[in-house]
Amino acid sequence: METMIALGILAVIAAGVLPLGVLATNTTENQGHLMARCTEYAQDKAEQLFALAYGDATSDTRVFPATTTGGTGLAIGGSTNFAAPVDGYVDYLDVNGNVLPSVGNAAPATWFYARAWVIASPRGNLKQLSVRTTVRAAALGGSGRVPESTVSVLKTFPF
Repeated sequence: METMIALGILAVIAAGVLPLGVLATNTTENQGHLMARCTEYAQDKAEQLFALAYGDATSDTRVFPATTTGGTGLAIGGSTNFAAPVDGYVDYLDVNGNVLPSVGNAAPATWFYARAWVIASPRGNLKQLSVRTTVRAAALGGSGRVPESTVSVLKTFPF
């Protein structure tokens, strides 16, 4: 009889702690795995932009590998606001990180990661490239903060 009472108490305690395990698993997935992937994809885009020539204003980095025409290259502009992405300064990735084809700044139906970037010139021969990456909120199942990451680099024109 004592064993049955002890098992009953143990079952009640285990049932109370179970939601904590579910929360920990979701947090690990969202803020661990997905946050790391956001940072990796932001860095990938920053490196792709950084590899362009300082005066390049036509390369299309929304495709991989980048093409020499049809894009914005390192032209000043863009925005990291996903609510109003600027055409030519946003691309979308699937769940595996593959670039998805898009028309203008319209998001493809199957996107999982979105990257938006802005090119600014804080002074004469300097460009600041900032890339922001986020995860589709619906993919999180409504739990937790949406992972996002921003990477910024500076590129100068050598004289």
